[in-house]
Amino acid sequence: MAATSSRVLVYGGKGALGSACVAYFKAQQWWVGSLDRVANDDANANVLVESADSWMSQEEQLCGKVEEMLAGEKLDAIVCVAGGWAGGNAASKDLVKNSDLVWKQSVWTSVIAARLAAKYLKEGGLLALTGAKPCLEGTPGMIGYGMAKAAVHQLVKSLSSEGSGLPKEAFVTAILPVTLDTPMNRKWMPKADQSTWTPLDTLAERLFKWGEGKERPANGSLVQVVTKDGKTDFVPT
Repeated sequence: MAATSSRVLVYGGKGALGSACVAYFKAQQWWVGSLDRVANDDANANVLVESADSWMSQEEQLCGKVEEMLAGEKLDAIVCVAGGWAGGNAASKDLVKNSDLVWKQSVWTSVIAARLAAKYLKEGGLLALTGAKPCLEGTPGMIGYGMAKAAVHQLVKSLSSEGSGLPKEAFVTAILPVTLDTPMNRKWMPKADQSTWTPLDTLAERLFKWGEGKERPANGSLVQVVTKDGKTDFVPT
């Protein structure tokens, strides 16, 4: 392992936001591990997620691989930006299918990230999960997605409370974006108001600052990421 002083694990490190986080932390001379279905060649090390029949088998698989990757070292930060989106209201024939999908994408990953934090995060380290600003309220057009992200929001509250099992003085938060400025969003929403989309590097920079212990809001904060006229504000809920 590289002899750098700080280490981060990016869960979802090959996605659009994950890749931005890997690149940003690496540029600041951090050791970066990526956990995803596909390797990120910019990372110092990769753990590949294989399909699993159950949540428990995925946890066992990933915890074992991360332990081997770290070789006794601890992490300064775990950033879980794994996820996805699926729509549908109660009349949709895909309601259960899509709910199952987004639960695996957002909740499975977030809970496994919490287990990894309990085992491998340093005292005072960062655990950042990914919620969604629209899911602070009802989401009738995307019921499964709303449920999954609301579960992540609740998980942050539990993990930031006394007795959560995380290392001493760990900082737990969730970013709650609306729309990220990704290549796929540009492709599928070319006529949208992109001045309200959040640049990926802006989020990566803020996660890095929190990883360094700077500009952290209160522990357990759900931080709304609000971009307007190209300017992004981070608003704790």
